[in-house]
Amino acid sequence: MASPRDGGVVILGSGLIGQSWAMLFASGGFKVKLCDIEQQQITNALENIRKDMELLEQSGALKGSLGAQEQLSLISGCSDMQKAVEGAIHIQECVPENLELKKKIFAQLDPIIDDKVVISSSSSCLLPSKLFAGLTHVKQCIVAHPVNPPYYVPLVELVPHPETDPSTVDRTHALMKKIGQTPIRIQKEIDGFALNRIQYAIISEAWRLVDEGIVSPSDLDLVMSDGLGMRYAFVGPLETMHLNAEGMLSYCDRYSESMRHVLKTFGPIPEFSGATVQKINQAMCEKVPDDPEHLAARRKWRDECLLRLYKLKREMPSE
Repeated sequence: MASPRDGGVVILGSGLIGQSWAMLFASGGFKVKLCDIEQQQITNALENIRKDMELLEQSGALKGSLGAQEQLSLISGCSDMQKAVEGAIHIQECVPENLELKKKIFAQLDPIIDDKVVISSSSSCLLPSKLFAGLTHVKQCIVAHPVNPPYYVPLVELVPHPETDPSTVDRTHALMKKIGQTPIRIQKEIDGFALNRIQYAIISEAWRLVDEGIVSPSDLDLVMSDGLGMRYAFVGPLETMHLNAEGMLSYCDRYSESMRHVLKTFGPIPEFSGATVQKINQAMCEKVPDDPEHLAARRKWRDECLLRLYKLKREMPSE
């Protein structure tokens, strides 16, 4: 739980990711300033947060030791970035995924911050060397990429700029742990970081299997939701290898040849267009029509499932 001496947190951008970050930091007891250029956007965001927190409290799923009203009292809106960052220990940028827009924000921040605050971007794929190029305070800059929706999925990828000070990584790691997230350290920047590289590899092969008529779109999704996904929710792919034989060395000795044989049959990178995208779109729309109402309802169901899974994982012993 944060204390007043810990300082406050600033969220730049009041969209869904910004709202989730605000809720997470408030759950850890931090004072949060939600900053955006339009006052109405801030007002709408604060109302969304209020509704979400009250519903979470009613269902027993609110994070942190404070009640909803106590957490809500920690979050305020601000349309003046210079005023917002005064006394902040951490600034979490959450504007749309546009390199030039983000660079503009960081260029505006650079001359008005002190030498202690951490500047963190929520970018999912933009490299820190591009995001923070030329900044005076580059040693204080880092990417802290959350997984959508951040309130229900705790992973945060920490990706430093080549000139980021190690203490910036350590401080951000500790802060993420303090608000209940699961930070991982990406040792050096790479396109897609770790999560999206693994996710895109899965999507790519899934697409090829449908494209080549090996499996239907609906059955393909079952491979993950009722197969690999159930296992990977508790143990990762490397530990799975370790457990599926008498340890990792045994697994590699036993299965490396067959793995290499299968991997050699993987095809080229899909174009994600043409007849296959129409086929997959039709299958997805049969399951979940792509109008706003049906998509919102399915996302709500997904988030409820993720919340239950999160609670189960917290209850399960780690050993």
